[in-house]
Amino acid sequence: MQIWLNGNMVARDDANINVFDHGLLYGDGIFEGIRIYNGGIFQCDAHLDRLFRSAEMIRLVIGYTKDELRAAMEHCIQANGLTDGYIRLVVTRGVGNLGIDPFLCKKSSTFIIADSIQLYSEEMYATGIAVIISKTLRTHSSMLPPETKSLNYLNNILAKIEAVDAGVPETLMCNQEGYIAEASADNVFIVKDGAILTPPPNAGILLGITRSVVIYLAGTLGIKCSEENIMPQDVLEADECFLTGTGAEVIAVTKVDDQTLGNGTAGPITQKILAAFREFILTDKQIPYTE
Repeated sequence: MQIWLNGNMVARDDANINVFDHGLLYGDGIFEGIRIYNGGIFQCDAHLDRLFRSAEMIRLVIGYTKDELRAAMEHCIQANGLTDGYIRLVVTRGVGNLGIDPFLCKKSSTFIIADSIQLYSEEMYATGIAVIISKTLRTHSSMLPPETKSLNYLNNILAKIEAVDAGVPETLMCNQEGYIAEASADNVFIVKDGAILTPPPNAGILLGITRSVVIYLAGTLGIKCSEENIMPQDVLEADECFLTGTGAEVIAVTKVDDQTLGNGTAGPITQKILAAFREFILTDKQIPYTE
């Protein structure tokens, strides 16, 4: 495997980060997870826009332009012979000292990993997955802007640990007001009476790129989709529930805690959205990143 590291392609075993890098010491950095479909970078414009917006919010200077990063990702895909897969684009604050002052880091560090990925089997897209309601609350937006896709993922990891302990692949996280925010690594949608609902930005969510595509696709299918606060009970009473994310794509949730949703398989609207998403992948149509 070849890794793009600060302008050079290096072998995986030689792709080393300085132990004084603030991305390692403090989680001080940003990243994007991006899919590769048919050799192309899915929603590249939106991902790069979000990356630069995240950098702006934490006052991190990225040492490359969007065009340079796009070219670097393409180079990394080609070097690893990938047609379909996953890109992890990471920008750290760079090397500093053991103090937390970010301005002692003189230059950011950037690396790109391109590899294969498969979170769920094809069967699971039909049968859906089980989730739990996490006891770990989503970090409040006044503490850390949720629209910043930072390397500080401990909040999500604690929720993921709960899911692993419960023997399920995902967990739904609530905010301090008791509303559903997001899953540990995905956005949340429910279906009720033929309409789709998803938590609004002020619920404390990361504005997912796949989420934006799904909202767009719902409109093209004539399915009403609105951003509304959702309580855990709303999920339990929903006709359908599904998650969206770069790795997950569109995956049905068919069991929450000990309660089965619907008939225990992916519902008709979830199936329509998934089918539309897989057709959309082939178009290379860019959906703008919305803050």
